[in-house]
Amino acid sequence: MSGPVPIAHSLEDIYTRDALDTQTKRWNNLLSKFESTYGHQPEFVSRSPGRVNIIGEHIDYSLYSVLPMAITADTIIAVSTHLPAPKEGTFRIQIANVQDSKFKSREFDIPYDSVDIDATVHEWTNYFKSGLRGALELLRKKHGANFKPKSMQIVMDGTVPAGGGLSSSAAFVTASALAVMAANGEQTVDKKELTELAIVSERAVGVNSGGMDQSASVFSERGSALFVSFTPTLLARPVSFPPTTPELTFLIAQSFVTADKFVTGPIHYNLRVVECTLAAAYLNAVLNPPGTLLPGDASPLGISLQGFHETYFALSEHNSGATSSKSVTEQLEQLLELTKQTLTKEEGYTRSEIAAVLGLTSTSELDQKFTSRFPVRAERFKLRQRAIHVFSEALRVLKLMDLLETSSSSSSSSSSTTNTPEDLNSRLGALLNETQDSCREVYECSCEEIDRICAIARRAGSYGSRLTGAGWGGCSVHLVPADKVNNVKEALERKYYSKLKLTEEQREGAVVVSKPGSGSALYLGGKEGLA
Repeated sequence: MSGPVPIAHSLEDIYTRDALDTQTKRWNNLLSKFESTYGHQPEFVSRSPGRVNIIGEHIDYSLYSVLPMAITADTIIAVSTHLPAPKEGTFRIQIANVQDSKFKSREFDIPYDSVDIDATVHEWTNYFKSGLRGALELLRKKHGANFKPKSMQIVMDGTVPAGGGLSSSAAFVTASALAVMAANGEQTVDKKELTELAIVSERAVGVNSGGMDQSASVFSERGSALFVSFTPTLLARPVSFPPTTPELTFLIAQSFVTADKFVTGPIHYNLRVVECTLAAAYLNAVLNPPGTLLPGDASPLGISLQGFHETYFALSEHNSGATSSKSVTEQLEQLLELTKQTLTKEEGYTRSEIAAVLGLTSTSELDQKFTSRFPVRAERFKLRQRAIHVFSEALRVLKLMDLLETSSSSSSSSSSTTNTPEDLNSRLGALLNETQDSCREVYECSCEEIDRICAIARRAGSYGSRLTGAGWGGCSVHLVPADKVNNVKEALERKYYSKLKLTEEQREGAVVVSKPGSGSALYLGGKEGLA
């Protein structure tokens, strides 16, 4: 699925027909805002969507495969490079937001050779700067150290709810990086290059993100989910759910509990990344031969549970003289048992306990190696629970993929009667429910409101319901037959949303039926393409 980011000349190239009226009004508003702000029309618009994760929660930063899909909600950035040059050795960024009462306009004169980002400040333009920094690093590699970035005038608009678990930050950073690449003369932008730079770029705002969000934002194709794997290299391929009667739908329900990874990272998201990395190092120290080093990889802290997984079985098979390898499913099942036998402390491990097993001289050395890049706050690290969740969730992804692929092959054979649509849907839903159970009880990233929404939806007809995204609030995703969608919506309104003080706009957007959408695009159609 690699290749160039597509060029769009009309909104029909980007959105499904049922979204065109709403999106046409929105895009016209963006272009009018740009013209009223800067006195002329933009040269192009960069677009990247949010995503909903179907299964594979909190395992991308351990480099295990995931199954997200893009949604209609997105970030769009109108761009022009027609502005006077600032002083020698710098370029200028003028950036505004359609929601200018909430997000103030800014202007920056930036040195050619560096983009400073203060990750301790929660400032909306930091997300653009993150994409800018990553794109410029790639452009310097392509064009040499003397590359001079273009100045840019920008107006952005985003419809992915912040803190909603649908990857608003990844959509913003990815659209920003794409805009910078295009503004600086890159006529074709490679999807894989864009994804990889966006993954690293988002970490500049203090979030230890994995790669699922950016992959879904860039690679997605309309009508398909996306199976994303990270080792040995980043790969993405479309995956279709089998046709059923009634049709399966993905329903997204907001909890209206904001889960900001930047604000709560030290005790939630970033802490989980550190715990998973420490679990990999601990398991390696105990289960592999003394002196074994885990391979450096693309995970946030450079080593991962996937790296431990591969190292452990490579060494085991070499030492035993095995002539055949276990399947990945068998390996994950074995790792689950090994984890339960090795990491026995339910209450978690102190810094000194972990440092001793890793052979480090002090807790300061441990902090320098594992917790200095992104701030975390914890007295104990729950290595057992985090590793159990990661290995079991990686197994669920494989089981769900096996169900989809088996059903696709059997549906082409009229003689197969072993999997009825109802049986398949129930089994798919059960896997989503197991993920929610693990997120709530083992990974501890759910919250009371999400748990309540999932329970209501299941009773009203959802096959499977779970949180999606970082957790601790945000959104939930539900696998619902089309004939039960209204039942689920009505139940959620009656038993959950009616008890909240919501605006009319919030109430309208609280529950949406989402179809898999398309990924990043550059729009060159101007106002004519919006007609």
